[in-house]
Amino acid sequence: QLQLVESGGGLVQAGGSLILSCAASGRTFRIHAMGWFRQAPGKEREFVAAITWIGGFSYYGDSVKGRFTISKDNAENTVDLQMNSLKPEDTAVYSCATTGYSRYTEADLYNYWGQGTQVTVSS
Repeated sequence: QLQLVESGGGLVQAGGSLILSCAASGRTFRIHAMGWFRQAPGKEREFVAAITWIGGFSYYGDSVKGRFTISKDNAENTVDLQMNSLKPEDTAVYSCATTGYSRYTEADLYNYWGQGTQVTVSS
């Protein structure tokens, strides 16, 4: 079993920054990659970013490229999402998840999920 706990959400003005963190515990040796997804009210879940546990290769959704950066700390079993130049359309519940597959944008292939953290960007 894996447990994921997100932190760092909140309210920020447009143009501001936030850092989200996801802490993993349990069978972390089974992690191939960790990803962040978001879901706004009335919208489908959207891939934000993912990073491989070995090698640290990162992948981003088109809407966040150049603004968000994903990073990891294997020793601490944490993955951070640095979010810069935030826009009102970034408002959503952000969730981290783990996957054993290499199709990082597909939420259905992620097997463990955190509870989510709310990010609200005001205009």
